[in-house]
Amino acid sequence: MAKAYATRSHARGFTLLEAIVALVIISGAGMALFSWINDSIGTLQRLQQNAARNAATHNAIEFMQSVNPMLDPDGERDFGAYRVHWNAAATTPVHDGVGYPSGQDVYQFALYRTHVVAVTADDPHWIELDMKLVGYKKVREVFTPLGTVIPGSGGGAAR
Repeated sequence: MAKAYATRSHARGFTLLEAIVALVIISGAGMALFSWINDSIGTLQRLQQNAARNAATHNAIEFMQSVNPMLDPDGERDFGAYRVHWNAAATTPVHDGVGYPSGQDVYQFALYRTHVVAVTADDPHWIELDMKLVGYKKVREVFTPLGTVIPGSGGGAAR
């Protein structure tokens, strides 16, 4: 009878050693899971920063296409979360445009190297890029062979 009592009490529940081993396995798996989640969050933040930087770069390039560096060689514009600064310097001499039939166009042109910097509150050199832009300026009026000014070309005398 004593033998039956010993086997019954031995078969009940977990031992302390089994509980400790189970807790170690669960905590190890939990730590690995939290580490993976932390790495994933860091990667997601870097992806969001890169996406914001790419969008800002595209915005800056598109905006700079509307800037005439001959008339605005230096400037800045706000784009909400960031500000774009530019500085342009002529890389070619100013040339008269060629027009028909007189041979001279009403505009003068030059090529400009333009340095563009986008800044945020946290990063003073968030985006930096160099572009080549064409600068132009209207320097004369369009006259007909009879000496009259073509309507819409800006009036009478050359500027």
